[in-house]
Amino acid sequence: MKDSQHTPSTPSSDPGSPIHSSKKIIVAIDGYSGCGKSTTAKLVASQLGYTYIDTGAMYRAVTLYFLEHYVALDNPVEVQKALNNIHISFTFNPKTEQSETCLNGLNVEEEIRKMYISEKVSEVSAIPEVRRAMVRQQQQIGKKRGLVMDGRDIGTKVFPDAELKIFMSADIQIRAARRQLELLEKQELVNLQDIILNLETRDRIDTTRKESPLTKADDAYSIDTSFMTIDEQVDYIVYLATAKIASANTERPATGSPE
Repeated sequence: MKDSQHTPSTPSSDPGSPIHSSKKIIVAIDGYSGCGKSTTAKLVASQLGYTYIDTGAMYRAVTLYFLEHYVALDNPVEVQKALNNIHISFTFNPKTEQSETCLNGLNVEEEIRKMYISEKVSEVSAIPEVRRAMVRQQQQIGKKRGLVMDGRDIGTKVFPDAELKIFMSADIQIRAARRQLELLEKQELVNLQDIILNLETRDRIDTTRKESPLTKADDAYSIDTSFMTIDEQVDYIVYLATAKIASANTERPATGSPE
């Protein structure tokens, strides 16, 4: 079993180092809500010089559209019609140096992080038509590799061939406290127990849905982030990625006939 014991080293800035080599990989980061996936994935992508895609934001944007247009979640025809009218893109904000989510050309980054979206996103993302539509978009984005993507089913469904897979977990009390702090920073005060109940509900929906449930890939590294800092998480994943990139760039194509 792979675990989070490691001895990370500082990535080299040398253009000849593995990180800057020509062959790029996909880093798939899955796990429960509130484990630090998005924050860690953004920083890993920055250090590797890779593109970062927040798949959770894509499902949140779909949820926002469904709520604003009163889409009946149990009506596949309505759901598909709505999906046909949804275009999700990401724009770079030079002030925050972060990628922000746009829904049909409108920046919705702040709105999709609110609690009322969190309360519905797992239900929306469990709809088979929604997952299939988003997975197609995500796979299209990843064709050129050189990508860090986080979500619930990246290593199992979206990119089962990803060179590096990470599965993150953490104690639910710690996850809830982190989420409460995030909401407070956005001037939204939510009771801690309400957040715990929300996380428990999301965990249950995410792990039991029929379409692409949250589960650890057999070849994923497990990381319990309960008592890890973001820097420690980033260092460890960059350490693993550097080794995977080096390996990818030293592989030689097979020649001749197999013996």
